Amino acid sequence: MKQKRVIETNEGIQDRVTVEEFDAMQRHFRDRGILETEEIIKSGICTGLVVEIGPGPGYLGLEWLKATSGTRLVGVEISPAMIALAKKNCADYGLGSRTSYLEGNAVSIPLEDNSADHVFSNGSLHEWEDPAAALNEIHRVLKPGGTLFISDLKRDLNRLLMAFMRFFVPGKRIKQGFVTSVRAAYTQDELVELMHRSPFDGFKIRETAFGLTMRGIKR
Repeated sequence: MKQKRVIETNEGIQDRVTVEEFDAMQRHFRDRGILETEEIIKSGICTGLVVEIGPGPGYLGLEWLKATSGTRLVGVEISPAMIALAKKNCADYGLGSRTSYLEGNAVSIPLEDNSADHVFSNGSLHEWEDPAAALNEIHRVLKPGGTLFISDLKRDLNRLLMAFMRFFVPGKRIKQGFVTSVRAAYTQDELVELMHRSPFDGFKIRETAFGLTMRGIKR
């Protein structure tokens, strides 16, 4: 029997202690080379002005910038505390001239129509209050021919992998946050249905051991 989705807060991580714990986890993922950087580039997102929805402390976008040339990144983040940390990490990377962070979310992106070459997001889809409206908003800011890449957890995560990840992530609050994120995540069938109702064409959804990835094009 499919577990019912339990909606998670759409306010992001706000308090300083949890932000710092999340930063430590993402930095650990970066150091172990398990961020989605290569998957994003393989999806065709390697040029132009790119928007990252929900960058958190910024490591994924910053690693993507390092791996590409002549690119610029705009991070759209709901949490002011995360924005402050992402800016600090950006300065440490020496990528300030290619990066900016704006307060906003997936249903209210503070950019003009047809202004972004591509958009990507990792680990935030399950927090979007209205994913259908968010996909419409992303479609609005993308230029024709632009690519959307989304990766996130899946709700039907294998129990052994679930236990492994709970052990792997640091901090009591982050562990609990991981559990609530899995409960709020989508299944592959739900994501297919969502994309069928979206304005994106030629979308492809792939299931991995830990989650789902989706690529769509604005025609």
